[in-house]
Amino acid sequence: MTAIVAVEQIEKVFPLAGGGSYVALKGINLQIQKGEFVSLIGHSGCGKSTLLNMVAGLDLPTEGVVTLEGQRITKPGPDKMVVFQNYSLLPWRTVRENIALAVNSVMKDLSASERKSIVEQQIDMVGLRHAADKPPAQLSGGMKQRVAIARALALRPKLLLLDEPFGALDALTRGNLQEQLMRICEENHITAIMVTHDVDEAVLLSDRIVMLTNGPESKIGQILEVDIPRPRKRMEVVEHPSYYSLRSEMIYFLNQQKRIKKLRARKTAVVARHGLEKVNLEIGFVPLVACAPLAVAKEKGFFTKHGLDEVTLVRETSWRGITDGIVGGYLDAAQMPSGMPLWLTLGGHERPVPVVSALTMTRNGNAITLDKRFYDQGVYTLADFKAMLHNTPQGQHRMGMVHPSSMHNLLLRYWLAAGGIDPDRDVSLKTIPPAQMVVDLQAGSIDGYCVGEPWNLRAAAEGIGFTVATDLEIWPGHPGKVLGVREDWAVAYPNTHIALVKALLEACQYCADKNNEQEIRQLLAQRAYVNTNVDYIHLGDPNAYTCSLEQHMRQYAHHLFYGEGVNRPSRTEHLWHMTQMARWGDTPFPRNWVEILERVCRVNVFSIAARELGLLDVKYHRGAIKLFDGTVFNADDPIAYLNSLKIKRDFSIAEVDIDARTPAAA
Repeated sequence: MTAIVAVEQIEKVFPLAGGGSYVALKGINLQIQKGEFVSLIGHSGCGKSTLLNMVAGLDLPTEGVVTLEGQRITKPGPDKMVVFQNYSLLPWRTVRENIALAVNSVMKDLSASERKSIVEQQIDMVGLRHAADKPPAQLSGGMKQRVAIARALALRPKLLLLDEPFGALDALTRGNLQEQLMRICEENHITAIMVTHDVDEAVLLSDRIVMLTNGPESKIGQILEVDIPRPRKRMEVVEHPSYYSLRSEMIYFLNQQKRIKKLRARKTAVVARHGLEKVNLEIGFVPLVACAPLAVAKEKGFFTKHGLDEVTLVRETSWRGITDGIVGGYLDAAQMPSGMPLWLTLGGHERPVPVVSALTMTRNGNAITLDKRFYDQGVYTLADFKAMLHNTPQGQHRMGMVHPSSMHNLLLRYWLAAGGIDPDRDVSLKTIPPAQMVVDLQAGSIDGYCVGEPWNLRAAAEGIGFTVATDLEIWPGHPGKVLGVREDWAVAYPNTHIALVKALLEACQYCADKNNEQEIRQLLAQRAYVNTNVDYIHLGDPNAYTCSLEQHMRQYAHHLFYGEGVNRPSRTEHLWHMTQMARWGDTPFPRNWVEILERVCRVNVFSIAARELGLLDVKYHRGAIKLFDGTVFNADDPIAYLNSLKIKRDFSIAEVDIDARTPAAA
């Protein structure tokens, strides 16, 4: 289908009064089909109205071209009508006269009776027959905006452009007018582009939502397809399964842009000191008990001890925020799920972004929680869960996990598949931020989840869910969270990288000391970190009652922060991650897997850090991985291992080129 509007490689540059220039938009490409309703959303200053003005012909791009039906747009015209927020009505003319002025000016080739008929038709279309002879001073804000819309549509434009048309209206008037606009656009097959700040308005009205990044050099960050069928009603659209996911996606994007803006403002030149190439670091983390080494390194002075004088810990609500920060270069380093360095390196996030890991910060600490109602129905084991699914084939059971590369996802999938349950066909897996798990379980939007603590413990303690399996049963001692940095960052700042590993390794040692447990629990409960009741935070094995539910449960999923084989990164473990991500179709299995393991798993950096700390007793046991179903994994033949798995997707094997690098973050 040929697009009615085509925006091709648009760039807009504004000269500054004191010399120089400001690049508002750069590299904008957008195709809009006939009859489509597209919303532009983003923070103030992102160039939404600038882009709309160029489509309207009110401004011209510095580079690139905008076309309407194949013709380049160079000036405004009646084929592109704009509705502004401020109505722009002539105060001395009535509703009828304001509309007639536009019709008489543009449609001079029509007879007077034909023009009058068009005016009256538009008055009826927007429901203003009772106010047709009133001047704007006697109209409400919503009525004035209806006049502006009627005037624009009276000219039968090819394109309707709306610049926050409902921004100045009260909620009730805005809602009514939104429904009228939808009806008019649908009945007349109108193509529309709207600028808005309102995420609910965007979901309600749009076929697609175009989200713009912050300026300067604003670009299209993401385009959402709205799959809610038409006609739509405001009070009914919220019941559609996609409504809240679309809304959450926009809110995440806008919040992430806000965080990026703050990080840009705070970002200063690289500060070198103490023989380190960089001492001012932004390190991302997600609020979990597993963030303890980062919190301890900050609060107990281990960063400062090793020369990292200016470390800022950036609290992200989800692992997606971590990936965006690392890929965008806004974070120097981050706490990551153990599979994330490989996932990023293999192109899990759109394109390969080489990331390295030189420290395992935690092991264990995860569990699988099910809704308490399943326990009440006699579901105590994996076999019970499978039988329940078999007996209720009509119901789609949803399980939460935190990220495709996370051990939570991989453990949950492995546990289900080992029990004969296909994690993509027999259940539905949803990606949910860790702190949202308990809320969604209580609301009934998910039936269970796999997540790190304290969210399993909290669900059990509050009687919402129960721990059906801990990671100590599935794979005791599995890697949990690791330190991740971009490969180009590690190359640019090698001494800083070693200092960072040293600081966190000492912090891990501090976390493992039982004498420090109460202090660390109080620290993690603070708002800056996990922000929850201290009773839900445990570093080791808490009181048995939290998981018992009158049924003997296995050992609680406690964390390992330090000890023999705990912190040294393992290439065998990385290879297991690689096979599991290929198994479920998240990334291809790389034909050059040996090379990738050597680049991602930086054992040499860990060894240097441990030696400089004098930790010569840090031992490492190299051996096969043994999981609860009796399967043994080793590094001998990963492809044969993949082929032996009964439940899997059609995985691909490909040479993965990870040498296309982006510059290291300053």
